[in-house]
Amino acid sequence: MQNQLRDYLLSQPDSKITIWSNNEGFVWLEVDDLPKVLEYLLTLPERPVWLTHVMNDERELGHGFTLYLLLHLIGDFTLTLAIKGLDDSFPSLTPIFPAFNWAEREAQDLFGLKAKGHPDNRPLILHPGWQIGFHPLRKDIPSESLNDDKYKSVPLPVPNALGEGIFEIPVGPIHAGIIEPGHFRFQTIGETVLNLDAQLFYTHKGIEKLLEGKDLLEGLSIIERLCAVCTVSHSLAYCEAVEKLADIELTRETLLWRTILAELERLYNHIGDIGNMCAGVGFALGNANGLQGKERLQRLNHEVFAHRFLRGVVVPGGLKIIPDSKSLYALKNHLTEIARDFEEWIPLILECYEFRQRAVTTGMLKRESAIDLGVTGVAARASGVNFDWRTAHAHLLYPELAVKPVVEETGDVWARISVRVCEVRESFRIIMTLLREVIITGESAVKVSPERSGQVRNLKLPPLQIAWGCAESPRGTDVIWLMTDEQGKIFRCRIRTAAYANWPAVPLAVLGNIVPDFPLINKSFELCYSCCDR
Repeated sequence: MQNQLRDYLLSQPDSKITIWSNNEGFVWLEVDDLPKVLEYLLTLPERPVWLTHVMNDERELGHGFTLYLLLHLIGDFTLTLAIKGLDDSFPSLTPIFPAFNWAEREAQDLFGLKAKGHPDNRPLILHPGWQIGFHPLRKDIPSESLNDDKYKSVPLPVPNALGEGIFEIPVGPIHAGIIEPGHFRFQTIGETVLNLDAQLFYTHKGIEKLLEGKDLLEGLSIIERLCAVCTVSHSLAYCEAVEKLADIELTRETLLWRTILAELERLYNHIGDIGNMCAGVGFALGNANGLQGKERLQRLNHEVFAHRFLRGVVVPGGLKIIPDSKSLYALKNHLTEIARDFEEWIPLILECYEFRQRAVTTGMLKRESAIDLGVTGVAARASGVNFDWRTAHAHLLYPELAVKPVVEETGDVWARISVRVCEVRESFRIIMTLLREVIITGESAVKVSPERSGQVRNLKLPPLQIAWGCAESPRGTDVIWLMTDEQGKIFRCRIRTAAYANWPAVPLAVLGNIVPDFPLINKSFELCYSCCDR
């Protein structure tokens, strides 16, 4: 299949393959050939999985604006399609592959390039208060250039619903709870939702602009603060990109503990999310058990790794903390207790008739829609998409742990909670398997030196090189795309979080349901605002 694909790409006029290894390809294309090549890829036996869409201002390098598409293909193979020399527009791929919708609209806002042929040209990030003509990711726009006296308030456009008996229900952007701002406009007949328009990005932080010019260790401190609950996942993806650029080979001990950290993050998120789903229907007992389990896990994180959210542990080349023998046994014993407790209270949820009545057939997302929108993680696997980055691409110690993606077919709220329950059990299994290995081999240290942990200092990287890293977060695949400048600092860092990929699916899953079911459907996806507002 790879040879067939390579021959097809070489047959395109002026195409140029610069990398073609066993698991990665990089191809330069002419701008007019990109839609045709993508259409061909979509005819393959297994459709490509969208990883990230990167627009980059390379005018100072003589390339104009450059577009990179990173796709995962059959087996362990990833393909980057790139076009350079863009001036004021680029061809929209959204009509071919709807997953590119948000990324292309974002490129219009932040780079000022028009996506020709895009079916929805509304602003995505540019809310009222932005300057006219202000496109902050252009290199000639300094970070401090936002000028208050040039603001112009323009209302965000929303689709209109006309007809007898149709009502509009605006919710947000300011909510009664502590969640971040997001505006949801329901258009209904009675309680049935005909359309839902979701608008996010109210607290966009400009992190991709902030990262420009930072050294790689400074970049890590920013990346791991993108979102509290995905600290490890974002750090792993970023460090993988850095380690590719620096040609760093990780020790088995580093891979082992990184795998444990990733699963600890999945555990406390999944258990907390199960509790939050119960809160969506007022099921207090299920909510209390989920929150209690999450709190116990986060206290354990702090006890063993000095941070409830596991921040500051993963670093390029290794780890800052490897538990000593006392902490190792505390981790093992506490996890054994929490796993036992989980098996005692989870039947209260799974066997609750009233909860099943609310969850079964509610918020259904079809498999075809999940694929078209590039949905990832639990939301995709609950809709029959057999994709999990832990098994799709060999990394950490997952290949030898025989991880099997948990796949449900119905795509409803019940399927999403079922996937989480099974993945919690799998995470307990993975962690306990690895802890037993550590105990048997005695691979734990009382004091960790940079040499033992593999931590790399004073990184020196080749200029103008590109690398990417991925990690399977509790919400799905996180992707970090990284390019260095002539001094080996960050020239461009593109962040595609799992929440960013999944949010467009929420309005689709709500259609045909009743308004009171929206909190349950929304919580079943359990997406993050901060991951989008980067």
